Amino acid sequence: MDRTAPLEETMTRETALDEPWLYRSALRRRTAAFLIDYSLVLLLSVPAAIVIFLLGIVTFGLAFGLYAFMLPAIAILYIAVTMGGRRQATYGMRLTDLEVKRLDGGRVDPTLAVLHGVLFWASTALLTPAVVLVGLFTRRKQLLHDLLLGTVICRRD
Repeated sequence: MDRTAPLEETMTRETALDEPWLYRSALRRRTAAFLIDYSLVLLLSVPAAIVIFLLGIVTFGLAFGLYAFMLPAIAILYIAVTMGGRRQATYGMRLTDLEVKRLDGGRVDPTLAVLHGVLFWASTALLTPAVVLVGLFTRRKQLLHDLLLGTVICRRD
């Protein structure tokens, strides 16, 4: 009897995630959330760039190499803290009323959140139009990296 309980819980979670209203205008909202988040990462990079500039002067130019890692590091930290945090959404996702959920019902931890972001950037770099097209044909409006990780971006309950 105990073996069927997780199966029943999984089935109810899946049916709860199959509600059509959760994905209404999801791709538009995701696009707006991405633009907001990208703007915030760029805004956060300004103080970091100033610090790296000052370090570059003090180290006679050695620290200027940190500019190559600045934006990816800030983006990874931003995603880990926001999407992998308590609210399961970046600030852009919160403003557009979205959140990330795992299909198995678990919480998205910072590691999965970072992997989600890295796979998004990698898939976008390799398959730019196909990443968005996948979302047009999936029932839950999942993009390629969502399918690979077993996550879904949907409206908040």
